[in-house]
Amino acid sequence: MQLNQNNPANKIVQIVTIGVLSAILLVGQLGLAFLPNIEIVSTLIILYTQIYKKQVFSIILVFVLLEGIIFGFGIWWISYLYIWNILALIVLLLHKMDSAVLWAVVSGIFGLLFGALCAIPYLLSGGPGAAFAYWSAGIPYDILHCCGNFALTLILYKPLLQLLKYLQSTIEQNK
Repeated sequence: MQLNQNNPANKIVQIVTIGVLSAILLVGQLGLAFLPNIEIVSTLIILYTQIYKKQVFSIILVFVLLEGIIFGFGIWWISYLYIWNILALIVLLLHKMDSAVLWAVVSGIFGLLFGALCAIPYLLSGGPGAAFAYWSAGIPYDILHCCGNFALTLILYKPLLQLLKYLQSTIEQNK
């Protein structure tokens, strides 16, 4: 979203877009919460990063704040402050990649590593034993997370990318 920042209307469009996309992340996560470690957030962050580039960090911040408000600001929340940003940084680094299969692999690997990445606050607060206990107890869920991320990204990548590109071009035409 490369709007002229000097125009107040463009600033409003930017703020509303950040809010709506953050809300979609939250609704997507809550909608699949009944499935263990199956989530659409990873797929959406991959797509949002491709369309909105560095602005995705604002979207992620609002999403993480909403998560904290709803579920509380526990130690798990600290990992959310960096974990989704890591995925966005990976996408920014691999931005030239345009294959649903390769993005599904990236998303799957991210799901597999999710528990290890979430163990970092436990390492800092409880030491290596706490981090290892947290991570190892969650390995079966990380495997589910990997499979779910891979499948959702493989199925939804192309249609959602086309939809986001269409919506973005519509916004830019109406500015």
